[in-house]
Amino acid sequence: MDQSTHQVSIDLPLERLVARAVSELEKLRYSRRSLRRYRTIWRELATFSHEMNLGDAYSEDLAAQFCNAHQMRDGECLKPSEGWRRHVVFGLKVLGDFARDGCIERTVTDMQKIQVPARMKKPVRDYEQYCRDRLYLRPTTLRERMREIAIFADFLGSKNIPSFDQLQPTDISAFVTSLHRLAAKTVSRIVSDVRGFLQFLLLRGILQRDLSHVLPTIRVPRDATIPSVWDPALVVRLLNVVDRSSPKGKRDYAILLLARRLGLRLGDIRALTLDDLKWEAATIEITQSKTLAPLCLPLTEEVGEALIDYLKSGRPQTDRREVFLTLTPPFLPFAETDNLHRIVKHWKDLAGIHFRTKQRHGLHSLRHTLATQLLREQTPFHVISEILGHATTASTLIYAKADVEALRTAALNTEEVRHVE
Repeated sequence: MDQSTHQVSIDLPLERLVARAVSELEKLRYSRRSLRRYRTIWRELATFSHEMNLGDAYSEDLAAQFCNAHQMRDGECLKPSEGWRRHVVFGLKVLGDFARDGCIERTVTDMQKIQVPARMKKPVRDYEQYCRDRLYLRPTTLRERMREIAIFADFLGSKNIPSFDQLQPTDISAFVTSLHRLAAKTVSRIVSDVRGFLQFLLLRGILQRDLSHVLPTIRVPRDATIPSVWDPALVVRLLNVVDRSSPKGKRDYAILLLARRLGLRLGDIRALTLDDLKWEAATIEITQSKTLAPLCLPLTEEVGEALIDYLKSGRPQTDRREVFLTLTPPFLPFAETDNLHRIVKHWKDLAGIHFRTKQRHGLHSLRHTLATQLLREQTPFHVISEILGHATTASTLIYAKADVEALRTAALNTEEVRHVE
């Protein structure tokens, strides 16, 4: 971005800045719903600036004051007309980026617009075959990796580089620089995928020298992120609100219990088949989708009853062997890309559950909750690892951090109560 464009954006009056930002969103083909949300946030920002006599230009101070006044508070129930307040922080970030850089970058890449240059298509196809036949990547992992390689190829094409044999170190550095808006963990994964691809190109003789060393090492500590954990009382509320008289409720209740009581991963719940349910032995025996390692878990009475209730009275009559199916014809199993987040969200909203702090609340968070509960019950780490299907106890150790953070929050809440008293 040249300096002149930057200056044009940063010096514009607020209303004209907003108009240009909206125009940029339209060029990027944002949906009408997203456009309406951004327009609302930015219109409210302009009104706030006028009412508070804060000037007629965008500034970080203006954004901070507006955010402090209108950001949704923990536990707050918004009116239908105030739904935009859920997105204030991100809406201001987009406008701030536009004011600074003079452009807006989509956070989600539209893969329909990605174009792999013609001379790059065969190496990309060969690499996909290599990953499938030699590296034995799972379908979901392979799909994600090839998505990143396609984006990399598209980026090179946009720089007028028609084939990989013309690749230079500066081109690789420019690609990594283009990822600066992404989280470190995401950049680390993309860099790793591109590094493997460059090594493949060297192996096939397409590159005459190893360019993988140009890529930086992005270090992301294993415990940099604290797993999201539910308060036990909220889990009880969530499960109690499920309507177990309906096919949806019967199915969802069984899914929630598998995550909360047995700690099954989302992928294993999706892929669970009738043959995995060993009723006589009272066990669930699967091959884990993530590690491909076998896993045997006890089929507890609570989980067993929920599954039987769904299988007898909620599951459609079909020849499909997958346990969990969609609710409408042709009653198919869930897609590999379906994270089932809507299942938790539906019943969470119905129960009126609001978290004190921002956290994830999908099915995986219920698995985290089980791990933390077992830790608090002083279950040995190797036992927790076996229950969760971890390859090593190193993956389990992160829950110790989650438990410490939860205890720290409880201590802070106690101090707050004393202060109020």
